Amino acid sequence: MLIRIPRGWELPERAATPEPLVFGRRAALQAAAGLAVAGLAGPAAAQEIGGAARNPRYLPGRDITAEKDATTYNNYYEFGTDKGVYRSAQKLPLRPWVVKIDGLVSQPRDYGLDDLLRAMPIEERVYRLRCVEAWSMVVPWTGFPLAALLKAAGPKPEARYVRFESAALPAVMPGLRQSWYPWPYVEGCTLEEAANDLSFLVVGAYGKPLPPQNGGPLRIHQPWKYGFKGGKSLVRISLVAERPTSFWEAIQPSEYGFWANVNPEVPHPRWSQASERVLGTGERIPTQLFNGYGEFVAGLYAGLQKERLWT
Repeated sequence: MLIRIPRGWELPERAATPEPLVFGRRAALQAAAGLAVAGLAGPAAAQEIGGAARNPRYLPGRDITAEKDATTYNNYYEFGTDKGVYRSAQKLPLRPWVVKIDGLVSQPRDYGLDDLLRAMPIEERVYRLRCVEAWSMVVPWTGFPLAALLKAAGPKPEARYVRFESAALPAVMPGLRQSWYPWPYVEGCTLEEAANDLSFLVVGAYGKPLPPQNGGPLRIHQPWKYGFKGGKSLVRISLVAERPTSFWEAIQPSEYGFWANVNPEVPHPRWSQASERVLGTGERIPTQLFNGYGEFVAGLYAGLQKERLWT
């Protein structure tokens, strides 16, 4: 008798979206948006993003969130504190866009975004996103492994952490007027976390260039961590020796720590993390340790029992 032990990140087969629906819907979206994509990012960028092959290794085990829900319910404090910031975020210019790679690297460089698209291995991955506010979504992201960029930059031996810095453009970001926040938005992770294959630099979603409200034109997504760890609209990626203090950690370290790994058994000081509300459906489902990606990342935290890994 064949006995199959399911992996910790898996959900039942009945929870998965039928493949013809997923791929058929994606193709329809791409066809409908083709002209808009070309106008936004140029023919080369549109081809790279819209034509990216899906990596089948990372199956979310859940339906993909409707595009209209994933792109109209967003946290982006540079544009405001409500979830409808997608309206004001449209003022963010997505081209030209330059991201600086610097710090403890042997090959520092300023990349124009289109040059980055041509230089990196572009693919699509369907990842979950779990917000610390206890809601979640599933998105087909287009991008490339952060590890590919690290390899091109050449980390120096003393590099231990990666620091991500978001754009701060007062002319188009009204939220920057809230001077009590420690702008610019900064996030970080260890070099080992950055090198993990799940760490993904995102340039697109739903077969299109990444819209500004979701962090376009370039964001970091590490799906085993709470969503606030994913810095949006990145302008600088630095390798450093000292652990960076992240944006929310600087504001309230008792609630938002450096690691911020998803754990249903460790509540936020003001609410439970045991379950999550699925964006678009309102369904409540149990939250999984590491957001269901423990098979890929649990080994990163061996020997770190004294660290506050879950906040």
